[in-house]
Amino acid sequence: MKAARWHGLKDMRVDDIPVPGVRPGTVKIKVKWCGICGSDLHEYTTGPVMVPIDKPHPLTKEQAPVVFGHEFSGEVVEVGEGVTKYKAGDRVVVEPIYNCGKCPACRSGKYNRCEMLGFYGVIGGGGGFSEYTVTPEKMVHKIPDNMTFEQGALVEPTAVAVHAVRKSKLRIGDSVAVFGTGPIGLLTIMAAKAAGAARVIAVEVSQERKQYAAKVGADIVLDPTEIDVVEEIHRLTGGGVDISFEVAGIEEVLNQAIDSVKFDGQVVVISVWEQRAAIDPNKLLFKECDVIGTIGYCDIFPGVIKLIADGRIKADELVTKKIDIDNVVSDGLEALLAEKNQIKILVKPD
Repeated sequence: MKAARWHGLKDMRVDDIPVPGVRPGTVKIKVKWCGICGSDLHEYTTGPVMVPIDKPHPLTKEQAPVVFGHEFSGEVVEVGEGVTKYKAGDRVVVEPIYNCGKCPACRSGKYNRCEMLGFYGVIGGGGGFSEYTVTPEKMVHKIPDNMTFEQGALVEPTAVAVHAVRKSKLRIGDSVAVFGTGPIGLLTIMAAKAAGAARVIAVEVSQERKQYAAKVGADIVLDPTEIDVVEEIHRLTGGGVDISFEVAGIEEVLNQAIDSVKFDGQVVVISVWEQRAAIDPNKLLFKECDVIGTIGYCDIFPGVIKLIADGRIKADELVTKKIDIDNVVSDGLEALLAEKNQIKILVKPD
């Protein structure tokens, strides 16, 4: 079967590999659609970040080359011995977190903070950029008949945004600023609106993404190349927003997010950073504001599936292109690097 595998920096190849066999406790899925994630792009352009290269990952026992793709939907074609929740024909999505189950975070139920945290489709074990894949039963979630497979492929990134909003102090009627409107930033706008934010201010430099921010629910869109966004946010809100979400991974932007919140405000860092950032702790001290980080998601896939299926988060509005797996590099990864009008690209493995 065809599968897109990470071999090294800027080296993603569509290989012909054996179809995986089902094992006890696992579910075999025919992949319908798989989204290209920003983390896939990071691994492609600057990796390895999480990809195991020098030795096998302790949870998957694999190392590069590994099959990529963790935002995917599909249909169950076979189940392994001991699997009781799923059967052939079920329409499903995969929650791709690998966790050890033994560390303090796992034992407390916070498996997204596992000491060995990894993602299916990044650290081995299989992935969504393949015609078939086999996952542990616990990773699988059914989707309703009224949800398309394209929508299903967007459950995973939507879960990142919903988790960040749920971890925040957001209350109905609050004001919010979202710094960076790539796919996760746009989904954060939608999630904040769904959670009751009265005003959402988006901060973005890309003309195309500014338009998308307004389309998905931002009440105001500011461009930091045209205006002092911190000053304008304070003017618009009478002292700063209640919560700012940092979704850019840029030091200057993080500091803008901190400066934009009011006293007792909160900054939520969603970005996975490639390098360290410097901040002035006194800015937190004198406003007594909080800064928290969020990673992935935990126990929210069923709720996110319902939010999308019910139309309360229209994640499929972010899809700008659908491609075949043969073109995953040229029309997928490279397109996302070169074309600012691309938001979410879905890949069809077969």
